[in-house]
Amino acid sequence: MLLHVPDVLTKEQVRECRSRLDAAEWVDGGVTAGFESARVKNNTQIPEGSETAQRLGAMVLEALSRNLLFNAAALPARVFPPLFNRYENTQAFGNHVDNAVRQVRANGQRMRTDISATLFLAEPDEYDGGELVVDDTYGPHSVKLPAGHLVLYPATSLHRVLPVTRGTRVASFFWIQSLVREDAERALLFDLDVAIVRLRQQVGDNPGVLALTGVYHNLLRRWASV
Repeated sequence: MLLHVPDVLTKEQVRECRSRLDAAEWVDGGVTAGFESARVKNNTQIPEGSETAQRLGAMVLEALSRNLLFNAAALPARVFPPLFNRYENTQAFGNHVDNAVRQVRANGQRMRTDISATLFLAEPDEYDGGELVVDDTYGPHSVKLPAGHLVLYPATSLHRVLPVTRGTRVASFFWIQSLVREDAERALLFDLDVAIVRLRQQVGDNPGVLALTGVYHNLLRRWASV
């Protein structure tokens, strides 16, 4: 499931991120790439353990914890501490699939990457190119969102970032280990959740809505790993 999550960060939060990132140290983005990915990755990143990454990552995580759409779609068990990258001067990231398991630097804990996320921190008119392109069974999907908006997509997807030919593309990226491992099961639960919310708005908590809510939780109980 590929999903646009709008307004994860406010405009003020985006401005704070950009101000701190502009003043930060940037290093070769290959430091977080796997063996195959490193061969096609050309960008810069904020060092994972830096004060800037930790401060801004905490801001992103706090915003995600309050975002109902993100939580309904991702059903997060763990969220990898957000990282921050930059593309400019024709930099790009070729076709790759994200590593299946990531290790959190701060505590050494390993987590499965079920869902990949990109949080855009530059407005689309600030740069040319730089689209995130995600392939699925229906073909390639090109994503370029307003600053503060997030895209979620299965970490199993083949994807790439096209060359930035003007300006600078700035973003945060991270991964989610979901309570529900399979993308198809998460998608069914998300669709059911959205339908229940819409139905409740129309008719209130009538017996049908309560029954569907029970179905949702029984499916989550069957599929969740905790």
